[in-house]
Amino acid sequence: MIKKIAPDPNTTHPVPGFPVTYIKPTITRPNIVVGDFSYYSGENFESCVTHHYEFYGDTLIIGKFCQIAENVTFIMNGANHKMNAASTFPFYIFEGWQQETLPLAELPHKGDTIIGNDVWIGQNAVILPGVQIGDGAIIGLNSVVGSNVAPYTIAVGNPAKPVRKRFDDELIALLQQFKWWDKPIEEIQKLIPLLNDNDLERVKRKIKAVC
Repeated sequence: MIKKIAPDPNTTHPVPGFPVTYIKPTITRPNIVVGDFSYYSGENFESCVTHHYEFYGDTLIIGKFCQIAENVTFIMNGANHKMNAASTFPFYIFEGWQQETLPLAELPHKGDTIIGNDVWIGQNAVILPGVQIGDGAIIGLNSVVGSNVAPYTIAVGNPAKPVRKRFDDELIALLQQFKWWDKPIEEIQKLIPLLNDNDLERVKRKIKAVC
């Protein structure tokens, strides 16, 4: 038997021969923070994050073990225009127009975009500024997410709406207490059978036994 190499969160291409990347070791921007083992089904994750300017002060935060499909887009606060005036046109950006640069306080700012742990985001989904997506949530392909998504909830559509919870409230609470993604690699290796078990009542019993 060939001994497998231990998982390394700093490996760029964890699936040899496939364009899948662990995101964390590819990040160059200080305003993007990504946890271990979260992956993108492509080569250049930072190209998915648009209108992200350091002077805005917003951060994209992605937890551990997230699964982000190809062509997902994170639109950040720099895309916003002033909406409480007669026109939304940003005259101050372009040459020749006599408008001073607006202070940030006058521009819409919805805060950081925060993606929890073990979140699956489907292909071509768009995540709008300031959205928070909870642990274990699933975002359907082609969805446009403009409001928060609760943990372990499936949300789909444009605008994305919750379809259902993945599990009952008891199991959701247990998983959020268990926080398997924060455990050492060696312990997660041992937990894989539990994490793949579709007998959810058995999963509950086993988590209760260790929490």
